[in-house]
Amino acid sequence: MPRPLIATRIKALREKRGLSQDALAGLLGFKNRQTVSAIETGARRVTADELVLVAAKMEASLEYFTDPFQLVGEGRFSWRQTGADTETLSECERSAGRWISAFRVLSPQVGHEHRLMRPTLRITAQSRPVDAMRVGEHFAANYGLGEVPAARLAEAMKKELGILVLMVDFGGSVSGAACRLPELDAVLISRNEALGRRRFDLAHQLFHILTWDALPPEHCEEVGAYGGSRAERLANNFASAVLMPTKALERFGQWNGLAEEELISRLNEAADELQVTSSALRWRLVALRKLERNVANSLSERDLRNNGGIGSREPPPALFSKPFVEVLGLAIEQGHISLRRAARLLEMTIEEVGELFAAHGIPRPVEL
Repeated sequence: MPRPLIATRIKALREKRGLSQDALAGLLGFKNRQTVSAIETGARRVTADELVLVAAKMEASLEYFTDPFQLVGEGRFSWRQTGADTETLSECERSAGRWISAFRVLSPQVGHEHRLMRPTLRITAQSRPVDAMRVGEHFAANYGLGEVPAARLAEAMKKELGILVLMVDFGGSVSGAACRLPELDAVLISRNEALGRRRFDLAHQLFHILTWDALPPEHCEEVGAYGGSRAERLANNFASAVLMPTKALERFGQWNGLAEEELISRLNEAADELQVTSSALRWRLVALRKLERNVANSLSERDLRNNGGIGSREPPPALFSKPFVEVLGLAIEQGHISLRRAARLLEMTIEEVGELFAAHGIPRPVEL
């Protein structure tokens, strides 16, 4: 395996074990910490015997150091969740790491190179909510998201920005995540969430991807928590503006002065058309001063829930995404990965892998 992979894994495990470079040097019988430092930076190659010794002394399998289909000491995650415990998040992160690393490794092997340039937003730690909304408006316009930006956002993220977007099954407490790698960005969304929530989570995580260096997100954020970090507040403002830009709202007319019943009805109908939640639309209108805050506060949450019951009842989207499954299919066909190993990575049976190809309208590999 390439030196950087083993070097990265050794450093990650040393830090996880709470060992200094001096302590690890002593454990392995090296004369000084400089040897460990050289190994971890990739300046010194690890011999086969040394790797076996590292695995034994640090109580890890050789696969931990050599398996490319893991993210260890590389990927940084930011999770959106509601009351998820540490064990649940750790398991989600392990699964997400396998999927993302599979795409990262297999894409170049089948001729799909990752983008060399990473776009960013003009947002800093000093930016205000109005700045995030202005940037969101520009984003929707610049990428031609049209009158229903939510419907085109995922495609723009994939084609224009090179971001891997995956629809996955995380369970009820985890709604999604953003992941940053040196050469790849990924957003994972729980596909069983309501349509409007999926769209908002997607735009929210997009903000984190495009501002990661200037405004690093928390590893774990509570959805709907009061206050939150500056990064989370700005992400919410950006997401609202991307999905509900001023121009897209103009066709719905005036909002102030409507009777409560008519206001609720229009909110639900407009939100359904825009593929957002009525609650998100309500607060977007308040931010734009198109709806009085006291009026917004007085509306019944029950009447707005699920866009008043008129929301889409379509089944959830197919697992993962078409670009992801296309890469996987080509990799199987070209012999870069076996069907059985692909099934293990996806946590599926071979029969379910076949169904996955069918769900995305992609011809099944010959092995299937």
